[in-house]
Amino acid sequence: MKLYETLENQLKKENNFVTDEGELKKWVVIGKARNYDPVLIKLLLGNDTLKEKFFVEVKETLVFKQEEFITFMEMKNYLNDSYTQYKNKVGLTIDGKYLKQRNEVALVWPYKDCVLEGGQTKEEQKREEIFFNEILAQDEITQLFEPKVLTNAKVYDKDGEHKFTGFTRDAELNRKRGLPEDTITDNLIIKGNNLLALHSLKKEFAGKVKLIYIDPPYNTGGASDSFTYNNNFKHSTWLTFIKNRLNIAKDLLSNDGFIAITIDHVELFYLGTLADEIFGKENRVGIVTIYINPKGRQHERFFSASTEYMLVYTKNINKAEFNKVTIDENKSKKFNLIDKKGRYRLDKFTRIRSNTTRKEKPNFFYPIYVKEDLSEISAEEKDGFIEVYPIEKGIEYTWKTKKDTFKKRLEDNQYVAKKEGGKIIICNKFYEQQVFKNLWTDKKYFPEFQGTNLLKKILGKNVFSYPKSLYAVIDTIKIMVGKDDIVLDFFAGSGTTGHAVLELNKKDGGNRQFILIEQLDEHINICIERNQKVIKQENIEANFTYLELKKYNETFIEKIQEAKTTNELLEIWEQMKERSFLNYNVDIKKQEEHIEEFKQLSIEEQKQHLIEILDKNQLYVNLTSMNDKDFEVSQKEKQVTKDFYQIKKD
Repeated sequence: MKLYETLENQLKKENNFVTDEGELKKWVVIGKARNYDPVLIKLLLGNDTLKEKFFVEVKETLVFKQEEFITFMEMKNYLNDSYTQYKNKVGLTIDGKYLKQRNEVALVWPYKDCVLEGGQTKEEQKREEIFFNEILAQDEITQLFEPKVLTNAKVYDKDGEHKFTGFTRDAELNRKRGLPEDTITDNLIIKGNNLLALHSLKKEFAGKVKLIYIDPPYNTGGASDSFTYNNNFKHSTWLTFIKNRLNIAKDLLSNDGFIAITIDHVELFYLGTLADEIFGKENRVGIVTIYINPKGRQHERFFSASTEYMLVYTKNINKAEFNKVTIDENKSKKFNLIDKKGRYRLDKFTRIRSNTTRKEKPNFFYPIYVKEDLSEISAEEKDGFIEVYPIEKGIEYTWKTKKDTFKKRLEDNQYVAKKEGGKIIICNKFYEQQVFKNLWTDKKYFPEFQGTNLLKKILGKNVFSYPKSLYAVIDTIKIMVGKDDIVLDFFAGSGTTGHAVLELNKKDGGNRQFILIEQLDEHINICIERNQKVIKQENIEANFTYLELKKYNETFIEKIQEAKTTNELLEIWEQMKERSFLNYNVDIKKQEEHIEEFKQLSIEEQKQHLIEILDKNQLYVNLTSMNDKDFEVSQKEKQVTKDFYQIKKD
């Protein structure tokens, strides 16, 4: 048996040296060796071959050859991993340590304090995600989050695509919102990594967004996992991915703003704990259960899930308020009248049969005075007014409302007089409002009433497995967003949130603004097409501006992922040497010296290596690099970028 096999078998007898997948924790063992760990020493002494190799006898005492053991662990590659061996030769290390060695701190879950870019561009990608704080210093993390250069700007309306000429900054609308008059008021659809795009939005929209509605990957782990960004994400990885995005999302919310996050049962408790930490448990508004599918979406051993959940938080519970609306469409149809306060229906001013005398209940028995033409109502006697008492058929009644309350509502124009059956009656304006329950069971949330069927109707084809419920988004916006507010969705998917905003604005004449962010190529195309067709089919006077974060190293990653052969990858490597930004720890000379060994790796290992040696801090072009000739930013790109960030012309 080879020495590395003997060593591996012996070390695996200690559970603390083995991962859940049965792999040896190489760098844990090295750490133990540096500290002369008794358990490790005992294991090594327990095998004659290892005892002879890693110990020397001095005056009848065995001395551990620590440096030789550590060198063997690091350089001799006892795991026989061809890719690891290749990486060692080309010097892919940081501060003398290979990447897997860098596992300094874990708080609550592994990688909590790391940044997970999650920059997948296609659903089928299963790339190995990189935890940036393991490999980047803090100043590089800051650079990673810098605003990005913008490119490929276009405007879409009911007539299709148009040339971008500049952003709209409607001063009057911004005054209604209580925002600076020069804030962008265009609807926006942004393509790019959503974490980096959120940081790019910060300068323009921090503290200005009234509602963030997101339907993030659910991380269910199955073949139909809605976490299409990466089905291979582990639980702790998913938490890191979400945490990074919620942290910046909070900065974008207004003080009275809300965030609504949909999720299913798999990550519900963990997401709730995470959101409690970020937004504050005291700012948790509630958890809504939405009955989405009577047949059940997931057929498991015990329960078939028919519901999903929406966690709702506000930035400041003392500032936030729900709107007075109804989300029950059947009830809403009854509100067929409207005044400056909103939609209402007329209910008779309530009379109740008196169980007491006028003397015992004087505040509930009083005359109401109505002008002969019914145009005015008064609580005081006036000339030309008719008295109306709560008396019917000789039976004495009282009003249900006290006189003082009646007078106050009267001043607020809440009563109307009309004739019915030859008699004058008083009617109360009952405005569209309700107490919102945390259980939503309306059929409009079912798949056959929304989702796939709705998208097929708009686009003429089936394009999404599980799109969001349009009506769940509409109802959420109705409850939490004013007619002039901003709505953000950074997991835009098929563009449901934009669709919901357009529908509501058409219905009530509102000026709500949507900002959508999406990074997957397939999704962004559907998102654009859907919202443009909604505008066209519904004949809505609206448009949206499309933007992209300008790629740099991300372009090379996409080329690498699409390559089919080693020759294609070698051509890309030549381009990378000339034009890409490589990790500072990459030794190009050694890479060239061992190029024949590179060719012996599998195609997937070749791809993995080329992606690893790219500087992930340069996936997109930073704003500060806009004038750097190496990034080849065009004058058109500079123009749209300066307009967005309000940078004065040179």
